[in-house]
Amino acid sequence: MNKTLALLPIGNSGVVEGVNAPKALKRRLMDMGFTRGIPVKVVKVAPLGDPLEVEIRGYNLCLRKEEAKIITLRQE
Repeated sequence: MNKTLALLPIGNSGVVEGVNAPKALKRRLMDMGFTRGIPVKVVKVAPLGDPLEVEIRGYNLCLRKEEAKIITLRQE
């Protein structure tokens, strides 16, 4: 079973399997770099658990937990 980016602990990495979202949101996340086969690492999580900071393609970005739940990963 694939896990989602929202479930990945701080400091751990995974590889993007896919984005399970409506067309517009999927396009936006893919434009940010969340495409199949790309490694992603959770860097930090806000004190209340939302948002989370991830490192992908050499840069860091913040995602809401709802967005992170739709990005499926396989362990690296």
